[in-house]
Amino acid sequence: MVLASTSPTILKRWMAFELRKIREDAGISRSQVAQRLHCVVSHVSHVETMRNLPRAAEIEVMLDFYGAADRTEFFIDMLTAARKGKDWWAAYQDAVPKEFDLFLGLENIATRIDSYAAMVVPGLLQLPSYAEAVIRDDGPDLSDEEVVERISLRSARQQILEREDPQVRVRTVLDESVLRRAVGGAEVAAEQLTYLAELADRPNVEIQVLPVSLGAHPGIGGSFQLLSFPPNMPGDQGVSYVENTMQAIYYEAAEEVAAYRDVFIRLQERALSSAESRAALQSAVREFSGGAAGRGGGVESR
Repeated sequence: MVLASTSPTILKRWMAFELRKIREDAGISRSQVAQRLHCVVSHVSHVETMRNLPRAAEIEVMLDFYGAADRTEFFIDMLTAARKGKDWWAAYQDAVPKEFDLFLGLENIATRIDSYAAMVVPGLLQLPSYAEAVIRDDGPDLSDEEVVERISLRSARQQILEREDPQVRVRTVLDESVLRRAVGGAEVAAEQLTYLAELADRPNVEIQVLPVSLGAHPGIGGSFQLLSFPPNMPGDQGVSYVENTMQAIYYEAAEEVAAYRDVFIRLQERALSSAESRAALQSAVREFSGGAAGRGGGVESR
């Protein structure tokens, strides 16, 4: 089995996830592992939470202790790859907000990306002009150079939409208010919505609109993204990513991810069909084309 990534960030996360899972399945505590490794418990915790990479000798001892010695060679190969690999976004490092590097790695390896957008179009689907308006409103103190770099990073992320092996499936539910918000002005907003309608014609992209006439709905708590991973990451339930003004939160526990999946399914069930949503997008484009509007934005810049 080979992971579909050479990203050190993703390989580190995968090893941390698997080592913790194998230990828990074996019914062994972190303190017991620390005793076997002759280290402090915090070291074991740091390995299992992505803070530190384990040493090859530690992997060998841990897996033997867990009754999974047959996986030692594979884990050591992953350790070597993690130390030698390079994240694709390293060239944009100055444009990567705090704690967002993990999301970039997860997004890059995902085979399905489900999202609910309450305020603005998700970053993965933003055109440069629309992205600029959102980024400038979110970061009024950013220099022009920083804005350009963040736009470039956002555009680079969209290469995943062209990936064929494995192809990524993108499903997005947009609150209808997103279609009415003139981010960047009427012309920019119309251009963005036209692009969404074109994207929706792709076999791997599904865009639905959630009517405001529904009133309260399952996504009333705000925007989120759900990332699902390839079969060669066994036992990984996926990740739900939620971002607000103050912080980014990664929900990885099985019950947390399942709760967000349930919300997304219910949102899809209440949203317009794909055909109806495309018509809604085209109608919004015509409305924007009929007159000018001011700028707008939101905290959902990623």
